[in-house]
Amino acid sequence: MKNIDKKSLENAYRLFESGDIASVEIGTTKGLQQIHTYLFNGLYDFAGQIRECNISKGGFRFANTLYLKEILVKIEQMPQESFEEIVAKYVEMNIAHPFMEGNGRTMRIWLDMLLKTKLKKVVNWQFVPKDLYLQAMERSPINDLELSVLISAHLTGEIDNREIIFKGIEQSYYYEGYEKEEVK
Repeated sequence: MKNIDKKSLENAYRLFESGDIASVEIGTTKGLQQIHTYLFNGLYDFAGQIRECNISKGGFRFANTLYLKEILVKIEQMPQESFEEIVAKYVEMNIAHPFMEGNGRTMRIWLDMLLKTKLKKVVNWQFVPKDLYLQAMERSPINDLELSVLISAHLTGEIDNREIIFKGIEQSYYYEGYEKEEVK
């Protein structure tokens, strides 16, 4: 694991251990930026900043920067009261992909905070298989049902369980291509 990634993993643990997560705005672009800044401050000069150039991954082009700020306003205005609405908002934020790097790790924390606040649930990510999650995310811009079913099967009411939170952080890094042994 590269030093940047190891440090961001430590920052993710500290975000929860310190209680700083309680100061993050829920379901907003600002809240997403707060999480990104916390994870990557001092590691990337763009920590917490909305990207200003276009990016793609695996042939998928994320939101064009010409419209990104307007798109983020629209996403922020999306309803977030039910599980289905929260998943739809998460999918749209993923399509926007507002940062140059670190979107997935940041957005999974953002999603869990939204679920925790609105539904008193979090995703028990350690039981969400990487291949199924990545496939569901890839297909989610067309139809988010697969992602909804996958995530809903792994919701837990143990919203303050330290082990579930930390295993979720570790799984998040595993989704990004780090081996499980590297993130422990």
